[in-house]
Amino acid sequence: MTRIPYRILPLAALALPFPAHATVYMTVEQAQAQMFPHQALTQSFRDLTPDQVSAIRKASGESPLSKKLKAWRAADGGWFIVDEVVGKHEFITYAVSLDAAGVVRDVEILDYREAYGGEVRDPRWRRQFIGKRPGQSLKLGADIKNISGATLSSKHVTDGVRRLLATYATVLAHG
Repeated sequence: MTRIPYRILPLAALALPFPAHATVYMTVEQAQAQMFPHQALTQSFRDLTPDQVSAIRKASGESPLSKKLKAWRAADGGWFIVDEVVGKHEFITYAVSLDAAGVVRDVEILDYREAYGGEVRDPRWRRQFIGKRPGQSLKLGADIKNISGATLSSKHVTDGVRRLLATYATVLAHG
């Protein structure tokens, strides 16, 4: 009988498949229909310039993860934006709807890939963002309550919404 040396066991454990946890809660189209019912949305994707990225970073304290801004303009002048943040290890895809003045109307988690921290999808937690506007303080623990056990996801979604409000003020508010 062949014996496996004990020092190989930790390496073998690393080779075992890690339980992946990914949940798609809503597609982009479903989120658009929920956030802007009965309204036509027009795709208005933008490539952020280095100056815009710098201005967004300065205003929000956060750099965009991508230079591609995925935004749609609503018939009432509002905006629908899809973005991603990193939870603990994996991306969280979320959508933010803004009214014509750039005020948050809603935040929705579309795709959550982390094994833990999915509590950020709780509607009571997400409601804290409604009414937030560009330039307004938006910090976890001060303006947005932290979720115990989902601290990194809570922080990164909060940072992401603050960054999107700065993106609106820098890029979308001017046409």
